[in-house]
Amino acid sequence: MQESSSLQTLQEIKALMERSSKFLSLSGLSGIAMGLIALAGAAAAYYQYQTAWAPQNGTAYWNLHANHRQEMVQFLFLDSLSVLVVSLTLVIVLTSRKAYHRGTSVWNSASRRLLYSMATPLLAGGVFCLAILFKGPAMLVFPATLIFYGLALVNAGRHTWKEVTYLGFTEIALGCAAMFVNSYAYLFLCWIIGFGFLHIFYGALMHFRHERINDRMIE
Repeated sequence: MQESSSLQTLQEIKALMERSSKFLSLSGLSGIAMGLIALAGAAAAYYQYQTAWAPQNGTAYWNLHANHRQEMVQFLFLDSLSVLVVSLTLVIVLTSRKAYHRGTSVWNSASRRLLYSMATPLLAGGVFCLAILFKGPAMLVFPATLIFYGLALVNAGRHTWKEVTYLGFTEIALGCAAMFVNSYAYLFLCWIIGFGFLHIFYGALMHFRHERINDRMIE
């Protein structure tokens, strides 16, 4: 009986230390929302390309008129920026809501470590992708975004749920595979899988594995 009580005490201490050292208010629902927004952005880009720029005979991107290529790059930049802004807003709102309901602060030492660990790969990846857009080949932008984003998630996974680390490794693997793809259509598909469906899958996994269980315990 005493041994069982000691084991329970150790588990409680371990759980308390984990809560203090890791940011566990990250919402799985925010991952689902990010995936859905990424899919919406991809659908908008595909529709715009098919209706505004792609010739009827399916000419490749580099055979489009120079003005159309410039318009396309501008649209994709604004589309990606919109997806990023809306996604970050929802992550902040849903995560803050989760932290509020649990009586914790969303801005603490753990969340700061989480953001710092993601900052370097994301900033370096952003500069790298901009350089590729200006100097080419532009096809490498798709796998590069997946790889650098995956590296940021692997770093962040040390400070939050382990599913974030798994998502990071999956993004890196998908990006490495996409490096050897020579079709814009398949590269676009890899991007949709990485930023859309994988976010939805891992977000749902986090929600049902951690949040639903913890919410029942709180109730």
